[in-house]
Amino acid sequence: MTEARVGGTVRIVGSGLLGASVGLGLRAHGVDVVVTDASRTAARLAVEYGAGRPPAETDAPALIVVAVPPDAIAEVVAAELAAFPDAIVTDVASVKSAPLAELAASGADLSRYVGSHPLAGRERGGPISARADLFLGRPWVVCTRSELGRARVSAVEALALDLGAIPVEMDAAVHDESVALVSHTPQLVSTLMARRLGGATDAALGLAGGGVRDVTRIASSDPALWVQILSANAATVASILRAYRGDLDEVIGALENIDEPGSRRSLAETLAGGNAGVARLPGKHGQDRRFASVVVLIDDRPGQLGRLFAELGELGVNIEDFRMEHSPGAQIGIAELAVVPEVLARTVEDLTARGWRIAG
Repeated sequence: MTEARVGGTVRIVGSGLLGASVGLGLRAHGVDVVVTDASRTAARLAVEYGAGRPPAETDAPALIVVAVPPDAIAEVVAAELAAFPDAIVTDVASVKSAPLAELAASGADLSRYVGSHPLAGRERGGPISARADLFLGRPWVVCTRSELGRARVSAVEALALDLGAIPVEMDAAVHDESVALVSHTPQLVSTLMARRLGGATDAALGLAGGGVRDVTRIASSDPALWVQILSANAATVASILRAYRGDLDEVIGALENIDEPGSRRSLAETLAGGNAGVARLPGKHGQDRRFASVVVLIDDRPGQLGRLFAELGELGVNIEDFRMEHSPGAQIGIAELAVVPEVLARTVEDLTARGWRIAG
């Protein structure tokens, strides 16, 4: 057990996925964690899973983490600031400007409030889905303001570091603009694509492969939660969607007039623009780095995937990313491994020598 950077008791308000995961991660460092929730059942479940202990009258937390639904953030943060006048209070909501404005209007003591947002999550919620490693390697935005003392910002950054996250200091407005582009709008795009599947035939759905599954993966997220998130960042998301609609209109125009001069070029330029956008996404450890892909065909038998990983370890090949595709009834699965380009040829050669079938 490594020594925690966070000192004293940490109080977590809200025992859903994020709150319980914070508790599990801190408990792994031996931190005294208190878990409370408006739902007594959820709080008890989080405690039973090891995310912390129930509150006591003598609690004097040094740090409070508010992990409640977005539309309740400001109210709960204000209540915690008032109840514990010596504590630093942060929250993990995915929109930062609206709660800050609401808190300012309420007259709350903003000198002890440091908004933050870990960019991590799962499609499933609740304490039962919580994981101590949920934040490992993920960015954790800490919203700085000119009037905030450095020690209070550092306390929230220490929380992020203890949980294995990467602290990123950012202004609240810049944060909201950023997540609108990389999180909130993609949620809607994924959802709209998934809606098209509602009227699809069983025959069409039976052909679904990695492409449609990748695009629609996040469409299974909680609608009630996303209505709150999108409502709090509505104007920025709408602006991005208007630009997206413009791009979509251009593509539709080209397809409807595919034999007109310039239509195919327009499609090619749109697709190339997508390539360029993907190339800008940070790779592992935050580097702008492209990885090479190795596609391995795996027999549909128990233990094959474990054997592949074990042999890659023996070969000294680090897997930078991994994706598995397996259609129901198929006798093989397709494992796509991302490796650094320098080891691509060796990986293919060594796996082939060990009897693995490589596609492409």
